[in-house]
Amino acid sequence: MDHFRTIYSSRAAEYHRMIAVEDVEGNIARIFRQHAPWAGRRVLDLGTGTGRLPLLLAAEARCLLGVDLHFPMLRENKNQRARSHLRWDLLCADMRCLPLPSGWAELTTAGWAIGHLRGWYPDWQHQIGRVLSEMHRLTVPGGRLVILETLGTGSLEPAPPAPGLAEYYAWLEQEWGFTRHTIRTDYQFNSVEQAVAHTEFFFGPGLAAQIRARNWSRLPEWTGVWIKSLESER
Repeated sequence: MDHFRTIYSSRAAEYHRMIAVEDVEGNIARIFRQHAPWAGRRVLDLGTGTGRLPLLLAAEARCLLGVDLHFPMLRENKNQRARSHLRWDLLCADMRCLPLPSGWAELTTAGWAIGHLRGWYPDWQHQIGRVLSEMHRLTVPGGRLVILETLGTGSLEPAPPAPGLAEYYAWLEQEWGFTRHTIRTDYQFNSVEQAVAHTEFFFGPGLAAQIRARNWSRLPEWTGVWIKSLESER
């Protein structure tokens, strides 16, 4: 089984412990407020995972539905929802084919999820194209689509961490009309050893060694935010 699939299937609580200290400067909310405001809107979050975006968006959204294929991630998502005392709905489904009516959402998001299909499927353009088509179908004219993907963890400059991801990102922009914004989403841990303990299972020993060598309790990270408005669609 793929490394990330294994984590999403069996280590959801550890995954959430790691991402809970991500984006210490609050740049994700800032870019959303500037380019994809969500207050009072119906939000659909694809690949919702353990609730990273719902925890950020649910308080101001009119309603929010999180979708994920991995039930253990949704179980941890429910735990986080209960702890936050916020409200949102959850659906276990494949984001390539969703049992929802067209125009359900005013804002559709997909955070750190679609890029996995680039590595999982040889026909990645077809598979990712299915997700993007669903995002377009499910979002009303005048709505926004937002995709977040990695531009490097432990990197001092933003860049796609693999050639395949670079190809996918360029395809999003050139073939699908998304506009990229780049933000910092650093992790802030209490110590260097905590940074290693909470990230090595996900990012591997190479990054752990870099964290120790650079004495990082604040782990640098870059995130790409691809946004598309459907206002201009005919």
